[in-house]
Amino acid sequence: MSPALPADPPADPFDEPAGLRFAVGVRMQRAGRILPVFLPFAACPGRCVFCAQDRQTGLGRRPRHNVGQALSRAAAALEELAACPPPGGVELAFYGGTFTGLPTAMLEAALELLARGHGLGVVSHGRCSTRPDTLGAGPGGSILDRLKNGGLDLVELGVQSFDDHALHKARRGYRGQDAEDGCRAVTAAGLALGIQLLPGMPGVTPAIFLADVDRALALRPACLRFYPCVVPDGTELASLWKSGRYKPWSLPETVRALGEGLRRAWAAGVPVIRLAVAPEAAFDATLLAGPRHPALGALIQAEALLQSTRTQLTRLGRAPRGISLPRRHQGCMYGQRGALREAWAALGLPPDRVRFHTQPEDEGFLW
Repeated sequence: MSPALPADPPADPFDEPAGLRFAVGVRMQRAGRILPVFLPFAACPGRCVFCAQDRQTGLGRRPRHNVGQALSRAAAALEELAACPPPGGVELAFYGGTFTGLPTAMLEAALELLARGHGLGVVSHGRCSTRPDTLGAGPGGSILDRLKNGGLDLVELGVQSFDDHALHKARRGYRGQDAEDGCRAVTAAGLALGIQLLPGMPGVTPAIFLADVDRALALRPACLRFYPCVVPDGTELASLWKSGRYKPWSLPETVRALGEGLRRAWAAGVPVIRLAVAPEAAFDATLLAGPRHPALGALIQAEALLQSTRTQLTRLGRAPRGISLPRRHQGCMYGQRGALREAWAALGLPPDRVRFHTQPEDEGFLW
């Protein structure tokens, strides 16, 4: 039987000398607000089997036209924000397409927009997303140097996987080593690195995904994104699914694998800033299959909390007397409808042994 909690426990469990601190979440603080600029399909060399950027962004499939429109909308938004800049500034973020593959005039127009935002005192940070195999030299020298000199400070690479077989099945057009080389090029240029992974895409098993997470963490990224692969209608992936040649991960499989991936990222001190594709009505209406759930991120975080605690209990080497977790996890720790309550109790941590704190917000404590 587990020992009972002390009758009068300390107000601050972190004062307990015989306890363990452990990471249960890493926040990424960059700006007070993100102003997204969506460039679906722009400069992409082809269309991957899973891609539905037009529906994810709600902007349609006319990339050249959309680049100009997107930049104009963002310029107008920056002018409005200049009247009352949000605390911490705005991060201008170029998403979708292949930013480093844009024609020179378009790329320069995007960087001029960023410079304009800096000049207005509105923009504090800038990021873009692109492919890891489009970072070579351009007409004016290194494309990464141009991005850095133009005011961008973070480059997210749509790696998806480092596994050669999976990359071939998804028609990504590069090898795992190419993806790793691209990641290293970003950090060598003095830019922060973001890595996007696509667990469950063709050829990626949970074991391969966790190997991808380990390989990504070894590259010391500033952040990760996990986008569980789903099946939008109108994609080649939909045809593969309809013919029985592709089977998406189940929801439980996704939660377990991404929960462990998130735990590893927490332990490495790397924030995971996305655990699912953001809700978009036009996108969700086309989904045929795959692990889509309105609270998927919360389910994954709950699993990561449980797995992190199990790992730390092994280190503790005895039955726990209690646990304190950041209050921001209070609403998700037991999973959907309390599905994980028995699992926590089996660890010797029923509800009466669980407490919550506000600071530090990224650490738990076992004693």
